[in-house]
Amino acid sequence: MLKHKIKKNEIIIILISILFYLNLINCAPIAPLSIDPYIWPLPQSYSFGSNTIQLTSNFQFISPNHSQILSHAFTRYYFLMFTHGRESQGTLKSVEVIFTSNNETLQLGTNESYSLFIDNEGSKITATTVYGALRGLETFSQLVTYDFNIKSYVIRYAPWQINDAPRFTHRGILLDTSRHFQPLSFLKKVLNSMSYAKLNVLHWHAVDAQSFPVEIKSHSLLWNGAYSEQEKYTQEDIAEIVEYAKLRGIRVMIEFDTPGHAYSWGVGYPELLPDGYEDVFNCPNKCPPEAGNPCNVPLDPSKDFTYEVVSDVLHEVTGGKSRSGLFPEDLIHLGGDEVDSSCWSKSASIKEFMQENGFTDYNQVYEYFINFTLATAIANQRYPVFWEEVFENFGTQLDKKSIVHVWLDKTSLQSAVAAGYRAILSNNDLWYLDHLETEWDDMYQNEPFETITDPTQQSLVLGGETCMWAETVDPSNVLNTIWPRAAAVAERLWSAREVNDLDAAAPRIHSFRCLLTRRGIPSGPVNLKGRAAPLEPGACESQ
Repeated sequence: MLKHKIKKNEIIIILISILFYLNLINCAPIAPLSIDPYIWPLPQSYSFGSNTIQLTSNFQFISPNHSQILSHAFTRYYFLMFTHGRESQGTLKSVEVIFTSNNETLQLGTNESYSLFIDNEGSKITATTVYGALRGLETFSQLVTYDFNIKSYVIRYAPWQINDAPRFTHRGILLDTSRHFQPLSFLKKVLNSMSYAKLNVLHWHAVDAQSFPVEIKSHSLLWNGAYSEQEKYTQEDIAEIVEYAKLRGIRVMIEFDTPGHAYSWGVGYPELLPDGYEDVFNCPNKCPPEAGNPCNVPLDPSKDFTYEVVSDVLHEVTGGKSRSGLFPEDLIHLGGDEVDSSCWSKSASIKEFMQENGFTDYNQVYEYFINFTLATAIANQRYPVFWEEVFENFGTQLDKKSIVHVWLDKTSLQSAVAAGYRAILSNNDLWYLDHLETEWDDMYQNEPFETITDPTQQSLVLGGETCMWAETVDPSNVLNTIWPRAAAVAERLWSAREVNDLDAAAPRIHSFRCLLTRRGIPSGPVNLKGRAAPLEPGACESQ
């Protein structure tokens, strides 16, 4: 039998949880709350009292606003919150939700602020947009608990006054569906779970060297790069996911990583890959399982057909104009990382291309291609996002509409914003979920502004993403690899910078992990490394 040595901080968490729940069983006025409320992520400001309010058995969500997004949310939260029978009659009949703008556009910078007030007379969520209302509903849902002694739903420590807004406007999860295909049902589960932590961006890394599962009608043979006939996304599937995400206040940013990581493009169109790459030692001509990882074959930048295909793909997914197409999101990720230029060394056409353009090294070829994709994205009224290597190679030569996605070295975040570029943080040493040895507390303490003190530069940091690369992840383990560690990143990107005390956060993240499991999200234990299973019997909040 496996034995687990209980750590000091685990004992503290257990004792706090016992004391907290002993209070919960008493519906009389309760002792003042001496710890942060069990809300994740923690709101920007809040106040509370010492009373308990009981919800009526016919509790309702009401609003004067007419919004399908809000109507869907009311239905969703009703079934999330009220999972037990209700016998006792209470006094709180409803929560009223009001927002002032009917504009339901969801983009970078959309207002997600809200206020929440709860007392014996009623409860109200006010917001500027419906998306702020969604965030307020999530907070309200986390304050409602079930009292098994009286078989009724209650809100402890009332009255509540919460004023809240995110610290960063871009708070995401990168999900890789190329290394392992994720069915629509699992994409939806990921989106559901993201909304519980107030994350607002799904960075969909849909295509990589291993597979090309996305339907592109203008070049239909690209779909031949899918793993199988059953591991594909139709354009109708994509539209369904984008809409499902929007109903939860989540933007979907697609990534087509070019020119590297491109072997799957060449399955249907071999001419997209450079001649002679098979003869380069470091450039394998097959992808896993035949040849391990990474698969380094890049696109061939010497051929007009390459630019035709890339241009058509970007036009098709964007619709060629602002906020249209399969992905209305203003940002489009163009990759640009890990380009192995040695794969071009045996190609006669690339050597000729270099001579025609006066290029003397492959880095110039790389830059030429990046400038093409950048210009194409801008022509389609999108802001291009590139991985860090593009900035490190070409720096201030990039159009200022470019956004730098930092993953290799956190110090590049400061370099990028100092150069006037907007940036996103995903440093791999702390925010990569496939690094199973990285625990939640290390992720929690990864401060984006650690070395950035200038307010103007700070304003260029859009936020961050925690990355779920899928070399070893499929539907069997994706959710318990993401959670609960992604919650640490969610709070770092939502809550105030001063909210960084691990001892204060520990009981709350345990509580949030249990909330996830009650909502059908198979989150792993908090106390262990990523994707771990419980070591022994025990209560949810003790693991």
